[in-house]
Amino acid sequence: MCGIAGELRFDGRTADIAAVERMADVLRPRGPDGCGSWSQGSTAFAHRRLKIIDLSDASAQPMVDPDLGLTVVFNGCIYNYRALRAELVEAGYRFFSTGDTEVIAKAWHHWGPAALDRLIGMFAFAIWDRSSGRVVLARDRLGIKPLYVADTADGALRFASTLPALLAGGGVNTSIDPVALHHYLTFHSIVPPPRTILAGVRKVPPASLVTIEPDGRRTEQRWWQPSYERDPGRADWSADDWRDAVLDALRVSVRRRLEADVPVGVLLSGGVDSSLVVGLLAQEGQTDLATFSIGFESVGEIEGDEFRYSDIIARTFATDHHQLRIPTVDLVPALTEAIGAMAEPMVSHDVVAFHLLSREVARHVKVVQSGQGADEVFAGYRWYPPMLTASGDGVGAYEAAFFDRTHADMAQLVSPAHLSDDVSAAFVAEHFARPGASTPLDRALRIDTEVMLVDDPVKRVDNMTMAWGLEARVPFLDHELVELAATAPPELQLAHGGKGILKEAARTVIPSEVIDRPKGYFPVPALTHLDGELLTMVREALHSPAAKERALFRSDAVEHLLAHPNEELTPLRGNKLWQIGLLELWLQHHGI
Repeated sequence: MCGIAGELRFDGRTADIAAVERMADVLRPRGPDGCGSWSQGSTAFAHRRLKIIDLSDASAQPMVDPDLGLTVVFNGCIYNYRALRAELVEAGYRFFSTGDTEVIAKAWHHWGPAALDRLIGMFAFAIWDRSSGRVVLARDRLGIKPLYVADTADGALRFASTLPALLAGGGVNTSIDPVALHHYLTFHSIVPPPRTILAGVRKVPPASLVTIEPDGRRTEQRWWQPSYERDPGRADWSADDWRDAVLDALRVSVRRRLEADVPVGVLLSGGVDSSLVVGLLAQEGQTDLATFSIGFESVGEIEGDEFRYSDIIARTFATDHHQLRIPTVDLVPALTEAIGAMAEPMVSHDVVAFHLLSREVARHVKVVQSGQGADEVFAGYRWYPPMLTASGDGVGAYEAAFFDRTHADMAQLVSPAHLSDDVSAAFVAEHFARPGASTPLDRALRIDTEVMLVDDPVKRVDNMTMAWGLEARVPFLDHELVELAATAPPELQLAHGGKGILKEAARTVIPSEVIDRPKGYFPVPALTHLDGELLTMVREALHSPAAKERALFRSDAVEHLLAHPNEELTPLRGNKLWQIGLLELWLQHHGI
């Protein structure tokens, strides 16, 4: 787990290694254990290292393989690297390290783009080929590891693990993209790839391979796409068959994510998903497993912790459990730090919780497993049941359940200069119309897994853990498990109020009181109910000279929200004032 950055030029000039090193310096928290840079004519790479596998300097990056003529920078972890290494040794390759970075280089040399299908793990990497001058950028199937790109004012192409790192290189167009703004205000701060909130920065979509020729020509291809249709080979499966298959696949996934040369812990929220991960790790023979939970002060009727459930799991499996209790007075300074760690603005209330939790966890371990992704993969959210009986293609039902605002609402909030057409509705309609998804529920699960999951919970966990040099692994996003779940019958997915198959699998591992509890969310009450210092923070951001000059929102709409800070909520109970306030806070924090 690390941070990567680079620059490619196409005009005959040498790459700006100073700019690349500035970008890498911003990535220092992602890789506090080492750094390196490399340049060759028009290409320069830099790397920040977090030592997880092969702790020696033999796996330092950028990794140059002079025999193969390849240079690699890589962020992530390849869980099956030992098996791939054995295959490559059998094919005649010799290794100078014992890590997974060198396996990527030699796998690419041996199999070319087909190597991507063999990689099991999370990754974003760049490879320069000396013989052709070509550079490839690749991102893992579920977009667990981030990769941003920007064309600079002087004609260079740069890439980095975070958007703020690209800004440090300079020359980036930082104007607000109206299409991205529409998405942000519709999808709870999510901007679908390849866009970001800034017009000059793009992100490589999940499961994508970008090939860049020495003259600047680029091609992009998607290299993985699961089918959300029923598999004829599983047509006769019973509910028990599905339960057993999911449990077996999850066991494999959890086992894979133990691959490390350092201890592995678990972020334990007390929900079904993280509790199941703990139970499966215990069944794998993990003793004295370090688990970590966080809680906040309650506000009104909103409870601030779920310790009663995480404590059950900690006792059941005799974990080395750590509780972190955060008083509200500590929230504002922590929130400022969390905003600084965001690669893109994220309104989810639990961002600050993950940031604070990661700070504590990083004092004990360098790798954790987390329960993110189960709700999207196994249909756990409340907007999925209506999709089972939705009429037509299901677009209308999805919008009604999921959208924060209608386009008419948007016109009342966004200033005319920044208002686009109804691009969000068009995006959902286009996504739902793609082949490969049988029912409205399948289409909703597909768009949420490919878009919402990647650019909300997964990005949130990556950004907040990596801010403290902590590697987070997500077993529910093992691609083989996702491929299996995508073919599951909708009625089984939605049984027991959602996540039916997963809950039945969990009953064989963890106590029923954790499974049959009401669905919870990572509670941060003070961000749901804005008051006191937090409300002042938002008001000052929206009244600042920078906000007034930017003029993204109609002043009357802003004043209305400020006058009624907790009355305007989205259908998913998000605070509309917090949504626009967070955007301004993020832009101002990063000097945009």
